[in-house]
Amino acid sequence: MGNGGFEQLVYCDVPMPELGAGEVLVKVLAAGVNNTEINTRIGWYSGGGWHIPTPFPFIQGTDCCGVVTQVADTSDAHLLEQRVLIRSCMRPHGFDNMVNIWMGSDFNGAFAQYVKVPANEVFPINSSWTDAELGSIPCSYGSAENMVQRARVQAGDHVLVAGASGGVGSAVVQLAKIRGARVTAIAGAAKIDHIRALGADHVVDRECDLVNELGEESVDVVIDNVGGPHFSGELVTLKRGGRYASSGAIGGPMVNLDLRTMYLKDVTLIGCTAWDEPVFPSLISYIETNALRPLVAKTFALSEIVAAQQEFLEKNHVGKFVLIPQHDD
Repeated sequence: MGNGGFEQLVYCDVPMPELGAGEVLVKVLAAGVNNTEINTRIGWYSGGGWHIPTPFPFIQGTDCCGVVTQVADTSDAHLLEQRVLIRSCMRPHGFDNMVNIWMGSDFNGAFAQYVKVPANEVFPINSSWTDAELGSIPCSYGSAENMVQRARVQAGDHVLVAGASGGVGSAVVQLAKIRGARVTAIAGAAKIDHIRALGADHVVDRECDLVNELGEESVDVVIDNVGGPHFSGELVTLKRGGRYASSGAIGGPMVNLDLRTMYLKDVTLIGCTAWDEPVFPSLISYIETNALRPLVAKTFALSEIVAAQQEFLEKNHVGKFVLIPQHDD
């Protein structure tokens, strides 16, 4: 209903979405829980340059696996009854313009039985994965793939992944390994074995001194969804000409940056919010060829959204929480 605590999450009846030109109606089968929903609820983005005020009251839900049940235009009839994933991050002015809007942050999302979206933002998927597994993918894996692409990760790179046990971090580990990179991951001590099982070549405790553990100028790329106190050490571990990419700051948005570390080593800092055009088609391909492993930690009924967000914030899980709407049919 607005910015604030869990009391702002209200489970209630709302009208069925009405389609406009170029839109489709998607019956939601599964919707993942992300930091994005937490940040939107508490108003975290308002101090960081987010360009569109949240249109309260509205429906959250940035991830969606569903089935197309209605189309506004006959030209989109081929999508009917298709199981689809929805591209969470949309570029309404085209991919040459960095303006972006997000389902579940800028307009009504998938924490509902039905959601309407532009037809060009739904992607049919041919996969044996469950609805919950597919519903865990769009936001975290899309953000991860966007960073991996922007940082130009390639075979032979040594990639340092912060927050590797979270939805984005665990996706980065897999996406970097797909490209033939060597991955060092940062995770809590209790989760190290889980991250190693994902394919990380080396996993370090998040409480360690990164520079002492890895050495100066030891990695080619840092992919960081965490920020916070590790930031300065991460830049020290970067080789000359290294690339640092970030799409979040769950460990704290304020960091210490010694500009000398950045400019004397010719480091490139890459901010990643707007997804580039190849990102989502790449994810669809990885899923359909089983190049990725879905990581669903737990599912909840949609009516249990408060419990899901509360447990999500405890950060004791590896992978994603997913909400499942109940349908009468």
